[in-house]
Amino acid sequence: MYKINLETPIHVHFIGIGGISMSALAQLLLNRGFRVTGSDIGNNGSIKKLTTMGAHIYKGHHQDHITSDIDLIVYTVAIKLDNPEIEKANKMDIPIIDRGTLLGQVMDGYENSIAVSGTHGKTTTTSMIAHILTSAQTEPTVMVGGILPLIGGNVAVGKSPFIVTEACEYFDSFHHFFPKISVILNVEEDHMDYFRDIHHIHDSFHTFLENTKTDGSIVINADIKDAHLILRETTKKITTYSLTNANCDFYGTNIVYNSLGHGAFDVIYKNQSIGRFQLSVPGDHNISNALAAIATAVELNIDLASIALGLCAFTGTHRRFQYKGSLGGVHIVDDYAHHPTEIEATIKSTANMDFNKLWIVFQPHTFTRTKAFLDDFAKSLSLADHVILMDIYSAGREADFGDIHARDIQSRILAYGTPCEYFSSFDEISYHILTHCIPNDLLITMGAGDVYLLGEYLLDS
Repeated sequence: MYKINLETPIHVHFIGIGGISMSALAQLLLNRGFRVTGSDIGNNGSIKKLTTMGAHIYKGHHQDHITSDIDLIVYTVAIKLDNPEIEKANKMDIPIIDRGTLLGQVMDGYENSIAVSGTHGKTTTTSMIAHILTSAQTEPTVMVGGILPLIGGNVAVGKSPFIVTEACEYFDSFHHFFPKISVILNVEEDHMDYFRDIHHIHDSFHTFLENTKTDGSIVINADIKDAHLILRETTKKITTYSLTNANCDFYGTNIVYNSLGHGAFDVIYKNQSIGRFQLSVPGDHNISNALAAIATAVELNIDLASIALGLCAFTGTHRRFQYKGSLGGVHIVDDYAHHPTEIEATIKSTANMDFNKLWIVFQPHTFTRTKAFLDDFAKSLSLADHVILMDIYSAGREADFGDIHARDIQSRILAYGTPCEYFSSFDEISYHILTHCIPNDLLITMGAGDVYLLGEYLLDS
């Protein structure tokens, strides 16, 4: 397999360059002096930024984009092998690797590599660790699956042996990583268009943690159901954390919330208190994420003052409970939650906030996920006061076979007794919100698709 050398710049072409992780890798290589070209069917802020940095990006995919001076092709899993650029590269014998392989090779160039995995919370926890490392003045390299204000985007190229990145399980992408510290936040059924069942997912995470370097360690949430199946027979160093199990290495206790829902908590490490920590993001789930970040930082010998300062300075990333503004006294927040567990955690995080009614505008993400978790979606969404449903977002990788629809969620939510409407357009949803929401209501646009545009549409109007 082709092995990239970060000290020897070459010409790399990215197929699907606009994706959050692909664009981050492209930016990193540009910062290292590489020549970068790419192609994408869409156009977004990441593509515009890459263009200003010197990348040449084609609209759409065509075999003419593959030229003889290209040294390496990188593609994302969303790209099919019959893609015309892939086919042309194969004919020209240009080396081809996927995104995960390149990221794993990049990580190998850093002594202290941290890979954050889990079904939920990867972006937030990676960002928390980035804040801590920055607070400790380590100048880390950061690659995150969202826009982090601290670094002004989704990637920062540091000048130290530290790198922290997300590790996604989809298509076993994180099997290409060999980190110093492997973090596992939670493990649940998801991406069922690839994984057969929960046992397949357990096996995938087990392989990921077994790739941890021999002198490294595994940081894992002990609250994961059947965690022993993931950890089975491992000889690697294990550090555990928990919100419910006081027998873990790191345990959060004495939790209190302020009026914004931001938690403060004590941390017990090996039966000794190591201090009290204040967050600037809401919810129990973020305290759990913070415990993972604290455990990781302690493994890296980061001082406690820097840990506390970094966590308190973290106010969230874009699309993770992001406050967008107020319209007629209605507070508008956007959140990326697209799995039932994430939805429940986001809704419960509002429990300590001062508002009137909670409205959720939810856009289901992919037909396979909606079908697999239909009842779970209804159960979690029914915790809100009012729910509005949009059409299912295909994410550009699925066909609509007509066997699942947002109305299927609606009927189940109504059965729980929660008011729920379905509309097929932004205009219809906007009119309903403007005629039904009252001052001091909280409106959350929720999902991994383009639902976030609704809040901006409302505020612009």
